[in-house]
Amino acid sequence: MSDGKPSSTRRAAPARGTSSRRQSTGKTTGKAAKADKPVVLVTGVGRYLGARVAARLAGDPAIGRVIGIDPNPTTAGVDLAGVELRESQLRTGELLKLFGSNDVTAVAHLAVATAPESQRGGRAAMKESNVIGTMQLLAACQQAPRLRKLVVRSSTAAYGASFRDPAVFTEDTEPRDVPRGGFARDVLDIEGYVRGFCRRRRDVAATVLRFAPFIGQQAETRLSRYFSMPVVPTVLGRDPRLQFVHVDDALEVLHRAIVGTHPGTYNVAGRGVLTLNQAIRRAGRIAAPTLEPGLSGVAAFAKRSGMLDFSLDQLDLFVHGRVVDTTALIEEFGFEPRTTAEAFDEFVRAQQPGPLRPQRLREAEKLILERIRRVRSALESSLESSSDD
Repeated sequence: MSDGKPSSTRRAAPARGTSSRRQSTGKTTGKAAKADKPVVLVTGVGRYLGARVAARLAGDPAIGRVIGIDPNPTTAGVDLAGVELRESQLRTGELLKLFGSNDVTAVAHLAVATAPESQRGGRAAMKESNVIGTMQLLAACQQAPRLRKLVVRSSTAAYGASFRDPAVFTEDTEPRDVPRGGFARDVLDIEGYVRGFCRRRRDVAATVLRFAPFIGQQAETRLSRYFSMPVVPTVLGRDPRLQFVHVDDALEVLHRAIVGTHPGTYNVAGRGVLTLNQAIRRAGRIAAPTLEPGLSGVAAFAKRSGMLDFSLDQLDLFVHGRVVDTTALIEEFGFEPRTTAEAFDEFVRAQQPGPLRPQRLREAEKLILERIRRVRSALESSLESSSDD
């Protein structure tokens, strides 16, 4: 897979018509100063991530205006007092009007759904929003002369998950197999469209951020619900390596990408790994191993009972795992997210204690190890006695 970097990495030129006008005293007028600041369009403000990013940008004095668009822009439960909300679909015509009348200089495309939701139309609506919506947005961006920056939310799901995977994925690693899950296929399509856009608009600095699964105290995701189940289904004989990124660190990376200039594709994850069983134990839950073919049945039962709706992307992740390299992110952004273990532990502290609390697990492990030591010592003593005889 191409790293998605535009062929030109020069710093974007200032938007036309935004040069600061000076008074005779040499001081910039307030109106001109505001005109010099970027106008950011954020998609997906009806979801938690988009709303948080828009609210944070609105509070940044380096940003002139923040425009948030979504079919339902006020449903995320986040205070968006400083954001100019627009109830809008991702349609080229509507977007061109927004770009033209607001002199938009930067776009943060966060309207990327990670899993189908029945109340939003299921998988068909998810693909319509992710793939067709991105096409429409990029078509509008291509015709926006003042646009100088594009930031797109992507996912490490772009690498897929299979038994042929390398130990660690870098941004240049091609997926070994075509992913089964709809979200992973959507992400591949989205990144392909962004690469095409970069070839046509080399004056725009495009940043693609491949996020590991979100975790944290306030992260309400399918993954967090999975680790909140009292009994957690796993695959017998498998203990995949997992990485997470704390949602607050994801917000920091997005903010830096929008305010700064960091063209290219970057993996965003916490360093280190947790195996699935380690994560389950840290959460104080009980693992319920099942044969791999039976995991799909468990997932179907969980969906019918309303407990949890597993996607194929998640099922493959729980079988094969995925680990990515984040060196490029740390070097380019000058920021290192919390480790995977730290991010997961923050999530655990915000949850109801599981049936197996960490302290009880440590005590049980200590007792078991002590008994093993005693048995081993007794066997060694017995063998020594036999040899003496």
